[in-house]
Amino acid sequence: MDTLATEKKAVKAVDSADFLPLKNWDHIEFYCGNAKQSAFYYQYAMGFKLTAYSGLETGNRERASYLLEQGKIKFVLTTPYHPDNFISDHIRQHGDGVRDIALEVDDAESAFNETVKRGAVPAMEPTKIEDENGFIIRSAIKTYGDTLHSFIQRNNYKGLFLPGFVDASAKAVQGIKDAGLRSVDHMVGNVELGKMNFWVKFYGETMGFSQLLSFDDKDISTEYTALMSKVMQNGTGKIKFPINEPAAGKKKSQIDEYLEFYHGAGCQHIAMNTTNIVETVSELKRRGVEFLRVPTTYYQELEARVGKIDEDVDELAKHGILVDRDDDGYLLQLFSKPIEDRPTVFFEIIQRKGAKSFGKGNFKALFEAIEREQEVRGTL
Repeated sequence: MDTLATEKKAVKAVDSADFLPLKNWDHIEFYCGNAKQSAFYYQYAMGFKLTAYSGLETGNRERASYLLEQGKIKFVLTTPYHPDNFISDHIRQHGDGVRDIALEVDDAESAFNETVKRGAVPAMEPTKIEDENGFIIRSAIKTYGDTLHSFIQRNNYKGLFLPGFVDASAKAVQGIKDAGLRSVDHMVGNVELGKMNFWVKFYGETMGFSQLLSFDDKDISTEYTALMSKVMQNGTGKIKFPINEPAAGKKKSQIDEYLEFYHGAGCQHIAMNTTNIVETVSELKRRGVEFLRVPTTYYQELEARVGKIDEDVDELAKHGILVDRDDDGYLLQLFSKPIEDRPTVFFEIIQRKGAKSFGKGNFKALFEAIEREQEVRGTL
């Protein structure tokens, strides 16, 4: 009896082992038509600091890449030098967009092997990349659309970022004020109709994630449009990937619009944490970042719906900041308009005061605001 109990306990321990321990978000790489000019936008408009660079001057004959940082957030903007390569093809099809959601790990070879044997399609086998500051091990797998997950092992590297990057302080805009963005909260992927459960299964079986939340077209709908979403997270809860797909509606939803203009599945938005959303949004708006607006009637019943909050409701209404509460606390959030001419990628600014959810109570107001923008664009 004792032996059987011990065996069951051992099996449970093996089953619950995290075969893909992720330390954190490493960086997010965008492929851009003109990374140098885009880097100015992220510095001036969003308060990022240009810290590292790779390009012709460093011996890179294929591409120019700019590392921008704020808090723990790392964006890499990459532009190709020549038209006959995958980066150029990616930009031609998708416009500027997220190519690589890179994750930091202790063992990039193990991360690659464990995911590939569970069904992941390889994109880059474990590779040692080095310079005078040491080496990293990098591997990568494919996920929805043309998006990758790279696994970055950097415990033997002492350089600024990655081998081949040099200090970019001479190229940086001077005197740029931090906007208060601190870390990546979650990243949302839009996939084709009928593909959400496929990718939920991928994150569950291939990467060991679990489902945190699920929203159907009853939760996320308006008179005209709807979508469905499931939120997947890793074992520690640090890495969260909501996966959206369109649902039947009277008109074209924001997911349909994204898929049409991105020409396929991809990363729809990046949510970034702040410790003071009023200050952050105020600063971003001052610099020209555009945000969605909800009707002022949203704030008339705000406290009745979410209870007492620390912030002044009039100040929230001034900036269009949304509030929602769950069993663990409340959150404040606001969504930018698309940051490019194609109505694809946008940002979410979020401040969590205990809440672990994603603002379900704001979905209707938010989606109606998006529909108003779609109507202006003629894409509803």
